[in-house]
Amino acid sequence: MILTVPLGKALRLYPHKRAIVCGDASWTYREFGERVNRLSQALLSLGVGKGDRVAVLHRNCHRYLECYFAVMQIGAVLVPMNYRLTPMSWLSTIEDAGAKLIIVESPFREQLDSIRDSLGESCRVVWSPGELNSGLGQGYLGYEALLSEATPLPPPAVAIGAEDMVQIYYTSGTTGQGKGVVLTHRNVCIHALGTIAEFKIDDRDVWLHAAPMFHLADAWAVWSITWVGGVHVVVPEFGEQIVLEAMERERVTLTDLIPTMLTALVNFPEVGEYNHSGLRLLLSGGSPIAETLVQSTMETFDCDLVQGYGLTETSPYVAVSVLKDNLRGLSTREQMRYRASMGREYITAELRVVDDHGRDVRPDGQQVGEIIIRGEGVMKEYWRLPELTQMAFKDGWLYSGDMAVIDKEGYLTFVDRKRDVISTGGKKVHSAQVENVLYSHPAVLEAAVIGVPDEEFGQAVKAVVALKEGHEATEEEIIQFCRERMARFRVPKSVDFVPSLPKTGSAKIAKVLLKEEYWKGADKGVH
Repeated sequence: MILTVPLGKALRLYPHKRAIVCGDASWTYREFGERVNRLSQALLSLGVGKGDRVAVLHRNCHRYLECYFAVMQIGAVLVPMNYRLTPMSWLSTIEDAGAKLIIVESPFREQLDSIRDSLGESCRVVWSPGELNSGLGQGYLGYEALLSEATPLPPPAVAIGAEDMVQIYYTSGTTGQGKGVVLTHRNVCIHALGTIAEFKIDDRDVWLHAAPMFHLADAWAVWSITWVGGVHVVVPEFGEQIVLEAMERERVTLTDLIPTMLTALVNFPEVGEYNHSGLRLLLSGGSPIAETLVQSTMETFDCDLVQGYGLTETSPYVAVSVLKDNLRGLSTREQMRYRASMGREYITAELRVVDDHGRDVRPDGQQVGEIIIRGEGVMKEYWRLPELTQMAFKDGWLYSGDMAVIDKEGYLTFVDRKRDVISTGGKKVHSAQVENVLYSHPAVLEAAVIGVPDEEFGQAVKAVVALKEGHEATEEEIIQFCRERMARFRVPKSVDFVPSLPKTGSAKIAKVLLKEEYWKGADKGVH
């Protein structure tokens, strides 16, 4: 099965149904399909063919959806780019992917022009929206101008196999050039069908693209929602007001937001003034979520919440916190613990939690091990990195680098990234366990726990905290709060207060940047 199937099915079953809503404009599936065909034809006219890489540097937009489908149906490979990174990072990604063409939203023109000479003639640039007579200048290509000159007929058929690559997603690259994760048609198809089954998605659903479409936290829904004939509602990027307005106006039924976004929505002063009664399910992922945030989100939006766990390398989901039927009779507190967990095994994946010798840990919710994964959604390879690909796999299992415990029901709880475990005085501290306690403090908006240099213990536990607007707390108060709720060796030795925590390009808390800051600061005798 290949990714021409979802749109083809929607065109046959739902041609006249509203498919895409972007700002004040909307398109039926037939109209959307014609625009997709025009883009495919335009790309072919520019010399893009099977296996060629097409990069996209764009905020969320109906044109982004068109790129996903149009590039795929001519056998080319889409390279979604993180527009929040620097121009030099963009250049590195474009060169590493060997992109033949890049589609760029006009707000990024100045930044891209700064690296234009380095691109040379090997990568052509198409500007979006780029209407006719848009003043782009000689030699510049415009997106809408190209579509207006192309035929809406389907492009010539091309031989595409299930194992052909279809997308290359670059990991964030916070500490250098990100790795290119190669996904195949099979990977993405199997994963899409899994989400339809796990989340009961059908043609009544209205999906909100609010998380960035360059990231799999949102991009998986491109295929799932189309496959069942649902509606795509697109906003350029996350913002509390624009998201709440879209939920109310379009009666959105589900979306996927990372915990920092949910935190912002729940704490938005005017959240109660909006009608979000259409919501049936909020999905969360990308980083661990606190039980208190799960409960406040469900109470605020009066809908179910499911936490998902996965990797770019796994398309992404490999676990979801959908409650098994026998758990629905538990107390609210116990249910929240399960809802905030990484979840149980995803329908199309196999999971194990293993010790350093590759043996399964006890399912007692106590013994910590590394999550390993196999299944049809697991990536083909890291782009042009055969040695790294080989290192990531052992006996057919992908080693995630994520540490967790698993209980008798098969639900996993995240404890730390393997690289982030804090070693203090000979004991191991897993940052997520401390962060969960911090998030239960009524004044804490965001929190990150890291290890910092300590002459006596090697590393000391430090909490970096952003407080909710209008709330106050002292370092001693936070430390005492933790002392009352955890073993003494896990309690932060110090607490720093900041206006907000640094974020990655996908809006997750950038713990690696915090660690770099404090370790560099230690070298200079500060902090």
